[in-house]
Amino acid sequence: MPQRAPFRHRAHEVSRTEAFSDVIFGFAISLLVVSLEAPKSYAELMETVRGFIPFTICFFILIDIWYEHHDFYKRYAMHDRLTMALNTMLLFVVLYYVYPLKYMFTALLVKSAHEGTLQQARNLYSIYGLGVFAVFGILTLMYVHAYKKRGELQLNDVEQVDTRESIYDNASMAGFGLLSVILACTPLITFAGVIYFFIAVPKTIIPWVMGAKRRRVEETMALATGP
Repeated sequence: MPQRAPFRHRAHEVSRTEAFSDVIFGFAISLLVVSLEAPKSYAELMETVRGFIPFTICFFILIDIWYEHHDFYKRYAMHDRLTMALNTMLLFVVLYYVYPLKYMFTALLVKSAHEGTLQQARNLYSIYGLGVFAVFGILTLMYVHAYKKRGELQLNDVEQVDTRESIYDNASMAGFGLLSVILACTPLITFAGVIYFFIAVPKTIIPWVMGAKRRRVEETMALATGP
């Protein structure tokens, strides 16, 4: 099998923007901690243990967003005003949604399924869905902006395919968040949470389709450059 052509990294050192963003992500993760103090009683210990699964899910969600952010800056090293504005919006949303995110999964996994009213459930799904839509919508716009500057960034054909894949991937995630909000506002609220399980569909199809395009582009580039 031929080796995959790597996406060239245009960032060779950590910028101030990346360093500041890493601090924000680190602070956001620290806000997920169940308690800032060690448990002093059995009841407090059990409360900490019950919060383990929600904490784990929220932790890896934030790590996934951080990795996407990290990958973007490694690939493109863009620091123009629009990128800075979008990055600022992303960090704002991440910080703002830390507590709603934690509460959402705690309510679903720890509290009784019978607690709360239908309206509260609508609100929870809407808040979470809007957060998903905002985060991945902003990431989509960042990749769209990079793709528009492909000439200035000197993206080769393979890198353009990879950039488009990132656009489609993040846009599909944003779409699921928006769809969940819509379902939460209708009698089909039962599916507002279930719909996220279908994320596996675009997560499978998009890499498969774009991977095939990437291989064709790699073959064309290899023929053009010769042995």
